[in-house]
Amino acid sequence: MFLGTHAPKLDDKGRVILPAKFRDELAHGLVITRGREKCLVVYSAREFESVHEQLMANAAGSKRARDAARMFLAGASEEHLDSQNRVTIPPMLRDWAGLDRDLTVIGAGNRIEVWSAAAWDAYYSEIATAYAEDEEEVIPGLF
Repeated sequence: MFLGTHAPKLDDKGRVILPAKFRDELAHGLVITRGREKCLVVYSAREFESVHEQLMANAAGSKRARDAARMFLAGASEEHLDSQNRVTIPPMLRDWAGLDRDLTVIGAGNRIEVWSAAAWDAYYSEIATAYAEDEEEVIPGLF
């Protein structure tokens, strides 16, 4: 499971060192693709297989589902950690998420999200107060 918030840097070649506590899960490969809110999502190769199966089972149902599947899969890139535990983020995906040197990487359970630090700060500022003050149950039984 991926948890926490981290602030790595993107190097000049588009590589990032992901947090050490994420590496065991990613050791056998990973998939990076477009996320919602203009971030990137990173799945372990194993988890991506499961996500792909769910996606394909639901993609035929509507045009919106097919469009979402196309965006998700057309942007997907299989990657591996190099000997220095770096992963290269392809230029197309860096452009999608507006990544520059400063990143915010968050653990989001079954996936990692990679944000430009500025985009994450704006997003966080927008939702933090609403999250803290929301009186309605958002996820039944949890909060």
